[in-house]
Amino acid sequence: MRAIWKGSINFGLVYIPVSVYPATKEEKISFRQLRKSDLSPIRYKKVAEADQKEVPADEIVKGFEYEKGKWVTLSDEDFEKVQIESTHSIEITDFVEQSQINPKFFYKPYFLEPQKGGEKAYALLHKALTTSSRIGIAKVAIQKREYLAAVKPDGLFLILELMHFAQEVLEPESLNSGSERAVSPQELKMATALIDAMTSDWEPHKYKDQYQNALLQLIEEKAQKRAPAAKPAAARVQPNVIDMVAVLQQSLQRAGMKKTGASNGRSATARKTATLVKRKRRSVAA
Repeated sequence: MRAIWKGSINFGLVYIPVSVYPATKEEKISFRQLRKSDLSPIRYKKVAEADQKEVPADEIVKGFEYEKGKWVTLSDEDFEKVQIESTHSIEITDFVEQSQINPKFFYKPYFLEPQKGGEKAYALLHKALTTSSRIGIAKVAIQKREYLAAVKPDGLFLILELMHFAQEVLEPESLNSGSERAVSPQELKMATALIDAMTSDWEPHKYKDQYQNALLQLIEEKAQKRAPAAKPAAARVQPNVIDMVAVLQQSLQRAGMKKTGASNGRSATARKTATLVKRKRRSVAA
């Protein structure tokens, strides 16, 4: 794994050299546009609006339109001149309770790895944040952009999670939340019971991208010139639910059946495992 940024975490007089590594990846199927007649890939040319002529890469510059039709251009040297304090450091300015921050502010995590000489300070910050249940709020510049960010413990590591600035977080002022609708005690009790029945331990690997898997299967079938397997259409959710209690009751029954089935499956697996262990013991004893 290659580091995308190297610098330091600074707070007070503490200096911790670190490297930043991606903590997530996006899995996405990419497609090219082709000409239908011969499947020739489509290319895009960069042309000038003034005369529709193609422009070579070495003649393209970056510009900002400060008034309609009026531009100021910036070179690589201009960008290098914009040096701010957070360019080579993660400068923690405050420590806050994470519970005080709306989850909408967080959007992209990175691993922080201590560099030579910074291991003890890194471990100390990790332990202090874990013990205090606080996170560090910092500014950092990555790839020519400054971000608000949080430094927080995650397992044995610290992570740097990029955040939105306040002006980037939208409030749903014009949306209808439905909070004014009355909820009966019976509906609330049954909804809570349904949540209890469907509660389980967090197992992230059991959630799969079904659409991408089905799309890959379809691509494989077409590549092998096999007719795609027919799939039954997914059942549509019925709109305009009137009897909420009846719907909750049906959901509770279904959740109970699923839980019983899962429990039976685990029991059968346990029995099978116990049988294999007994056989192994008998073979060893013989």
